[in-house]
Amino acid sequence: MKKILIGLVAICVSGSAMAEGYQVNTLSAKQGGMGHTGVAQKLGAESMYFNPAGMAFMNNTFDVSGSFNAVMADAKAKIDGDWYKTDNDVSTPMMLGAAFSIYDNLKAGINIYTPYGSGINWTNSWAGAILNQSVKLTTFTVQPSVSWRITPNLSVGAGLMISWGNVNLNKGLVNPASIDQLIGVLTMLGQLPQGVPAFGNTMPASVNLKGTSDVACGINIGAMYDINSQWTVGANFRSKMNMKVKAGDAHVSYANEIAEGILESEIGIINSSNFSAEMPMPAVATVGVAYKPLSNLLIAFDAQFTAWNAYKSLDIEFLDENAAKFNQHLTKDYKNVWAFRLGAQYGITKRFDVRAGFIVDLSPVNKNYYNPETPGMTKLEPSVGFSFRPVQNLSIDFSAMYVAGLGVNDVTCGYTDFLAAKLGESTEKSITADYKVHAFVPSIGVSFSF
Repeated sequence: MKKILIGLVAICVSGSAMAEGYQVNTLSAKQGGMGHTGVAQKLGAESMYFNPAGMAFMNNTFDVSGSFNAVMADAKAKIDGDWYKTDNDVSTPMMLGAAFSIYDNLKAGINIYTPYGSGINWTNSWAGAILNQSVKLTTFTVQPSVSWRITPNLSVGAGLMISWGNVNLNKGLVNPASIDQLIGVLTMLGQLPQGVPAFGNTMPASVNLKGTSDVACGINIGAMYDINSQWTVGANFRSKMNMKVKAGDAHVSYANEIAEGILESEIGIINSSNFSAEMPMPAVATVGVAYKPLSNLLIAFDAQFTAWNAYKSLDIEFLDENAAKFNQHLTKDYKNVWAFRLGAQYGITKRFDVRAGFIVDLSPVNKNYYNPETPGMTKLEPSVGFSFRPVQNLSIDFSAMYVAGLGVNDVTCGYTDFLAAKLGESTEKSITADYKVHAFVPSIGVSFSF
């Protein structure tokens, strides 16, 4: 029995502490309206994120901007003919920045944004709770930057990314069907009284893993070149950073006293043990072009390459020697992928601009290691937006993006049911499901310059 229960805790950490596809696709309300393009555009303070080199073209002495986004996402899973839907909170990625002029050709600024984040809540007792119940990830980056316009047409820029984050994961430990069978066996043997209620679809025991990462540092560098008055090209690179949780907290909870009585003596050590884990914020390289066929029309295209192959595995280690047997090595084996962004902006009047865009965001997930933490699939993301300037130096920006996942069907995620050994069954089991995802992302922003 002891080995079985040790195995149960091993299952608890087999879910990723950070979800797949956790790169945030929209931070700027203004640029979100045109497919979140920006690497070849001169955006003032917002250029610190898209391409620090663009800040050097700023004509104002001071520029400040802020954007807030509301990600309203839903996922569905079909298991054994039944559909299960998430009950997600609204996520709120944001970006705030301020830039100022030192000389005509030298600018500096500071930016704070949330480049990675994810949140999903499948609820505690859905059919795949043993794979994942909920996960919430938030990262923050503060980036001081400087930008130099070397010639009238060429600029370079660089920023120091200072990042940290936190994660909160909940996951089921025990297959309810297996513990119901075990209760029946123990009742027949007289080790449990008659009439012990079955768990049914209720998860008997779950674990919560919560931690805050150490500060990590990286660089954000870029270059921008005006070919002529109509064409501008740009390139940007954000380096990889590793987020390390050195002493996260773990806590086991039970559905009732029956589950606690069977499991607590063996897995209670988890409640007094910290864990460590590490995973990447991958390197991102983007190239883009902006074209002005008319004085009031801008068309932009960005191609973004994310080096997701840095996420090969997730290793979770408990710091208490007595809990070290619960350590896990979890294969992820992500692949590098591209995202393609197209956007346009048209100035209807001097005070009113409209925008439209489209993103094709390819999935990095290896289907052989699929998990519902955040279902990975290729996504299509159309967007629209507008800006209104009630006075010359003040802009109020709105955008809305719809995220349509293309869906994945008949993908299988394996897990180990250690209670099955007591029942004479195979311990290696799996859940096969179809997944669908969609989201709506409205955004609002304000920028001011003088």
